[in-house]
Amino acid sequence: MSVKAFELVPAVERDLLMGDKARINIECIECCGKHLYVGTNDCFIHHFLLAEVASSKGKPGYLAQKLLHKYLGLKKPVAELRAASALERLIVLCEGLVFLVDMVTLETVPSAGGGGAKIRGVASFCVNENPVNADPFCVEMGVLSSKRRTVQIYMVYEDRVQLVKELTTPEQPCAVSLDGYFLCLALTTQYMILNYNTGASQDLFPYNSEERTPIVKRIGREEFLLAAPGGLGMFANAEGVSQRAPVRWSESVIGAAVCFPYVVALDESFITIHSMLDQQLKQTLSFRDGHILQNFEGKVILASTKAVYVLVPLPLERQIQDLLANHRVEEALILTEGAQRNIPKDKFQNLHKRILQQAGFIQFGQLQFLEAKEHFRKGQLDVRELISLCPLLLPASSSFTRCHPPLHEFADLNHLAQGDQEKVLRCKKFLISYLGEVRSTEVVNGCREDVDTALLKLYAEQDHDSLLDLLASDNACVLADSVPWLEKYHKYFALGLLYHYNGQDSAALQLWIRVADGELQDPTRSDLFEYIVDFLCTSSNVDLVWKYADWALRKDPIIGVHIFTKRHTSKDQPELNPDDVITYLGKHNQALLLYLENLVLEKRVQKEKFHTHLAVLYLERVLSLMSQSPKDEEQLTKARERLQALLRESDLYRVQFLLAKMENCEELLLERATLHGKLEEHDKALHILVHQLRDFPSAEAFCIWASSSRDSAYRQQLFHLLLGVYLDGSPPGQSGDSGELEMAAVDLLNRHGEVFDAVRVLRMLPEGWSLQLLRPFLGRAIRASMHACRTSRIALGLAHSENLQLLHDRLKECKRPVFVSEKKGCHLCHNTFSEPSVVCLPGGVPVHTHCVAQRVRDSPTKRQLTNSSKHT
Repeated sequence: MSVKAFELVPAVERDLLMGDKARINIECIECCGKHLYVGTNDCFIHHFLLAEVASSKGKPGYLAQKLLHKYLGLKKPVAELRAASALERLIVLCEGLVFLVDMVTLETVPSAGGGGAKIRGVASFCVNENPVNADPFCVEMGVLSSKRRTVQIYMVYEDRVQLVKELTTPEQPCAVSLDGYFLCLALTTQYMILNYNTGASQDLFPYNSEERTPIVKRIGREEFLLAAPGGLGMFANAEGVSQRAPVRWSESVIGAAVCFPYVVALDESFITIHSMLDQQLKQTLSFRDGHILQNFEGKVILASTKAVYVLVPLPLERQIQDLLANHRVEEALILTEGAQRNIPKDKFQNLHKRILQQAGFIQFGQLQFLEAKEHFRKGQLDVRELISLCPLLLPASSSFTRCHPPLHEFADLNHLAQGDQEKVLRCKKFLISYLGEVRSTEVVNGCREDVDTALLKLYAEQDHDSLLDLLASDNACVLADSVPWLEKYHKYFALGLLYHYNGQDSAALQLWIRVADGELQDPTRSDLFEYIVDFLCTSSNVDLVWKYADWALRKDPIIGVHIFTKRHTSKDQPELNPDDVITYLGKHNQALLLYLENLVLEKRVQKEKFHTHLAVLYLERVLSLMSQSPKDEEQLTKARERLQALLRESDLYRVQFLLAKMENCEELLLERATLHGKLEEHDKALHILVHQLRDFPSAEAFCIWASSSRDSAYRQQLFHLLLGVYLDGSPPGQSGDSGELEMAAVDLLNRHGEVFDAVRVLRMLPEGWSLQLLRPFLGRAIRASMHACRTSRIALGLAHSENLQLLHDRLKECKRPVFVSEKKGCHLCHNTFSEPSVVCLPGGVPVHTHCVAQRVRDSPTKRQLTNSSKHT
């Protein structure tokens, strides 16, 4: 899991610091900008100016220039140094005494009013990097007493210090860090959080300070890093909660710092670097005799007893690229997302997208397609980067160039797959899937033509089922690039769809016709001929219809005629004039017949010429079949049935015209009979059916058909006419069995007795006929007569009853009195009554007799009052 995150660079060499003095050791360091201060064990402070330089290999380095060194006048080593840059002061701890030193001259600052700039009995101190005081020329400081179990809060000014708070602790504190009002303390046996403003405290976890030196480091706002038992680096916030997972470092760690997103730890022999994001050890550096590790405003400085070093972080982008180069995708992404807080938003977004895209290509190369797709999607990859891996997929008109620096190391798919064609195929299948998903999203804005053209080429190459769906829907395929590609893979039907989408219907039809005729081979549509016919059915270009309909009719007139019969009229699809179509179909007899059948029998067009034309074609077909030798009886029967059905059902054809065409054809007597029936020449029709054809069932059927839309009297007349033909016998000069006609008459009466007038029939029948023959007819006639008689009697009785009821009601009305007095007036003249003679209007209203008479005379309609006779 290693990654090169830092480089250890020397800053102050031994010779520059102490020359040839072997016993001088570094005790503490402080860095403020470019200024480095070093405290030694001989009570000196050394001031250096650090300048960052780059080596010939481009690696970072530091050049130290010694500005000054100063002896503090005490006997013990300088224990701690802290810079207060706003005050231009160094806060120094030496021999348990805290005092102020000028940052430039290193001279001790004299106290204001005597002794006010020193603090005695100090074990350790820290500066509040998140001060609560708003005064910029004041530094807050937390101090641990060397003799008492207390923590003191001081305000440090330019020439004095001021105690503002003192708190007692349960045990002797040995390390402290301060943020705002919160103190993080290492006591003798445990760590704790203490709010010096409210006095509230929170115990963290136990720790034995006698075994190892405790570590308390502020790493952010109200957050601290602590050395915990078991070799753990624990994080704790001001509430005493750890919001980050701990890192596992050495049991003998003596210093630690955070340089986000890494935790740097120092032990006796090594510098270890762990990630705060995944808690893994990322880098280890050998470092002997180290005893100081501190982070100064993002600059990590280490010191051995003799020299000072800077731990320079490599740029995050370089670290990420190193991880990607080693195909450690997840680590690279974790590091990228973790670095968000240290990078400006716009720069981070661009960096994050690029890293996601690179990660996607790495996983694409490893055939981890699901992960790759997700990274491409999140990274908003320009899909042409993927398409460009397949040579010739992008159209020649594309202006795309690959990203620089490149997102991957592949020249093309063959390079990626190292010649493994199965791997190439799997990559292409993924590419088809991915392009199909993104082609309708915002990802392809501005490059729709490139994407759709590439997808078309992949579909054609892989013989993919979605090729036709692509071309049948809204698409942006470049025609010039797509045509040769589809021709190369014999996708002629698809090419026709592309022509059609681009408004070149004539080119599409020419291509499809070549395939349908076998000139070109494309098995895509086995029903291509039917598709071409349907295409012409729906085409709005009438010229194309007239141009290519002849080819379809010659190839198959039965299907080809659908161009005209299945055409629907709409705003986008102009109607074809039936007269023009019939003229066009003149040389295609079968198609013409089918078209006329469509007009007459299906669309029910009510035009005489169409009906007559169809009837003539039916008749010519029948005559043609009759003239053949030998005759095809089955076909002839079907043809005559169609003709007879039309003659019966249609009322629009020219009857006389057709009758003239059949005049000399003795085989079409049944059809001639139908035509005579249309002319209401029923006697001629029945003569043909009875005497010439001897087809008695057809004669009965004729009577039923001829009277189907007429009243019962008309039907009765027809049946009586047929009965008369039967009873008259065969006409003179025509041979025939009169007994056969008599039996037909008997059968007619027995089957349709309800139609006949029985009395009239009895008068027509010969006297010598047996009653037994007519028993069914007579029985039915008697029952019908009796039923009619009884029904009429019932009706008469009901009428009589109704009349009696009306008379009864009238008598009741007449017996009701009408009151007339001299005080009542007439409703017509409003004068009073002088005599009892009145007319009573409906509702019992009395009026003068002469008023009613006058009203009737004056009425223009001379209407009669309903109750004019009701007067007293």
